[in-house]
Amino acid sequence: MPATVDGPDFVALQVKDVQAAAAFFEEHLGMRRAPQSPPGAVVFAGSPVPFAVREPLPGIDLDGDARPGLGVVLWLRAANAAQVHEQLLAAKVPDVTALQDSPFGPTFTFTGPEGYRLTVHGD
Repeated sequence: MPATVDGPDFVALQVKDVQAAAAFFEEHLGMRRAPQSPPGAVVFAGSPVPFAVREPLPGIDLDGDARPGLGVVLWLRAANAAQVHEQLLAAKVPDVTALQDSPFGPTFTFTGPEGYRLTVHGD
């Protein structure tokens, strides 16, 4: 049976100024910070899906790059991220990164439809 992805589990916007962006979401939208955030990010206690603003990932130039989805990081949760990773490699999906450990479990990124970068994490 193939592994499946449950759907969006975490949404993060890559921004140039994390603190200014966090202040905007707090002050203008009433969002509340989660008790803990990883370095370089501010996570909000969104419901049903948590939301964050974060520093750009290495290699991202928010000033000069016009790739689709640039600045948006969509995380998808999977019960078995390693199995999904192997399936995508076998299907020759473009730009599948190595599976790595993260605070959110095994994680990898790949290029999805129309060039959007998607991240899968899970158990």
